[in-house]
Amino acid sequence: MAPSSDQLRELFRMQKALNERIGVVTDHMDEAEKTKWVLNYCRAMSQELAELTDSVPWKWWAKYQQFDAQNARVEVVDMLHFLISLAQVLGMDADDLFNAYLKKNEVNFKRQESGYSEKDHGDSKHI
Repeated sequence: MAPSSDQLRELFRMQKALNERIGVVTDHMDEAEKTKWVLNYCRAMSQELAELTDSVPWKWWAKYQQFDAQNARVEVVDMLHFLISLAQVLGMDADDLFNAYLKKNEVNFKRQESGYSEKDHGDSKHI
């Protein structure tokens, strides 16, 4: 499948449809619901990250382990599902996420250019 500028928008559309099918409607959530779902999605992503970790032979004491690239790919996609859901709870759409990424990427490059020798707590406030 050739890349398309609308792929991220399509992922957001698909995730919204899936979430709504299981009863999670992010539009018009009150503060308590947002808090609940931010925590739910953070926990889910943490679990998926643990599952991704288990796809690589990280146990130096265990000889039976093998790298499971296929499972690692699946876990990355699982994390993306939850990341998009989290963005939607926070009121972000695909364009918001893309634009915030561009701004943060610029900040990260500036940090590297300057040697990132000191934390600037305000360098990401504009994002």
